[in-house]
Amino acid sequence: MRYAYALTGALLLGGTAASLALQNPATAQSAQNEPGSMQASAPRAGAPMSFADMVAKLQPAVVNISTDQKVTVAQPANPFAGTPFAELFGQFGGRGGGQNGAPITREAQSLGSGFIISPDGYVVTNNHVVAPGNSRATVEAIRVTLPDRKEYVAKLVGRDAASDLALLKINSPTPLPYVRFGDSEGARVGDWVVAIGNPFGLGGTVTAGIVSAVHRVTGQGGANDRFIQTDASINQGNSGGPMFNLKGEVIGINSQIFSQSGGNIGIGFAIPAEDAKPIIDTLMKGKTVQRGYIGVAIQPLTDDIAAALNLPKNSGEIIARAEPGGPAAKGGLRAGDVVTRVNGKQVTPETTLSYLVANVAPGQQARLDVIRDGKPTTVTVTTTVRPAEEQLAQQLGGDGESFGDDDSAEDAAPTANGIGVTVQPLTPAIARQVGVDSTVQGVVVAAVDPASDAGRKLRRGDVIVSVNSVPARAATDVARAVQAAKAAGRPQVLLSVVRGRNPAGFIAVKIK
Repeated sequence: MRYAYALTGALLLGGTAASLALQNPATAQSAQNEPGSMQASAPRAGAPMSFADMVAKLQPAVVNISTDQKVTVAQPANPFAGTPFAELFGQFGGRGGGQNGAPITREAQSLGSGFIISPDGYVVTNNHVVAPGNSRATVEAIRVTLPDRKEYVAKLVGRDAASDLALLKINSPTPLPYVRFGDSEGARVGDWVVAIGNPFGLGGTVTAGIVSAVHRVTGQGGANDRFIQTDASINQGNSGGPMFNLKGEVIGINSQIFSQSGGNIGIGFAIPAEDAKPIIDTLMKGKTVQRGYIGVAIQPLTDDIAAALNLPKNSGEIIARAEPGGPAAKGGLRAGDVVTRVNGKQVTPETTLSYLVANVAPGQQARLDVIRDGKPTTVTVTTTVRPAEEQLAQQLGGDGESFGDDDSAEDAAPTANGIGVTVQPLTPAIARQVGVDSTVQGVVVAAVDPASDAGRKLRRGDVIVSVNSVPARAATDVARAVQAAKAAGRPQVLLSVVRGRNPAGFIAVKIK
């Protein structure tokens, strides 16, 4: 008897592949969305009267994917231990046969979607559809069910957690219906799209909508944070299913939703085919996907930070930290640098520094255009292989707490430094009290004027390392740097701040 059943839903977020050769099918067969075969089925340009003919051609290649999992859970402690009823709890109260708090194993299931990309049975889906539900779970089997209800046990060919993609293989005695990837670069906002999948465990379900945005960054970070946004209904269980344009081409893989309730509210995201296909091709060759990496922590160039640096908005990203001994540090990149281009490609909110660097092959050089202390310069960095996301979090991220979102600043009188903070030198004793590393140098915030901009962004115990790239070692250093910014006509200053064990980050604070 199965204990739990769960839908693998679309997420708001993200191995070694076995070598497997592509085999020729026993008989010739064309793709379900072969260009010549779609002309009579595709709806006319403009608002289509019906998608029915197109869907009839495409739906046979869209599959249901489920996993059989085993989950180890802790058995509740016996509340009757030491009493005459202790044995009764072990006999009747413990589910699964565990006694005295011993772990027990239960069965679980996940459910998602996928689509066949070759007649011999290669299937694309999301990694989170076939991954264990948590660290205590193991996947015992992956099952692929076709629309005609034929079921196959699939082999996991390869997975790539960073892009949330996985490739499966099923073996069929006859060639299977399949679809091809199309050109997602040609997708435009307002284009019609059709999504096919298995939401909430229902059978094949078709929804239609338009492209709401392209190159959408969802804020999850990482090298593949760029999606096609759509208002076509995407719900839990649609994960891994295809998004088609009106030519019947797969231009995206449904992956995430934005929703407070868990249901569709008209904001869904698909991995663009232009990003997915090279990854799937790599997995099909039995290789591991490798991305470029330079070892930096990055902050967006917000309006406040741009104003403090006297730079245009949305024209780069600021380096919060360069990993000691990492490629960026070796190449001369340092905290406070604003990277505006990578190998000639502009860094924007839609095309992030992480995305551009990840697409530079490991071992190759990345030429970075940088604004440093208000002046343009160039830094050349040799990329290495990007580590796993879990390892990156340990190297660069701390606990990921963002600066400037705390509203618990204490009352304080206005100070003479022009930004409303009272500071004092950071001694080893104070460093231990506020929880910062002993190597940090700066001044510690003793109090903040709640009427100032700093009152919304700083709090007692924060350590200011620098002001507009000028090291802060005493209160007079802060006052001089603020006065210099004011004399230059700048309305804000940029503080490099350390809060507890978090790495240094930048906060723009308005001058009073």
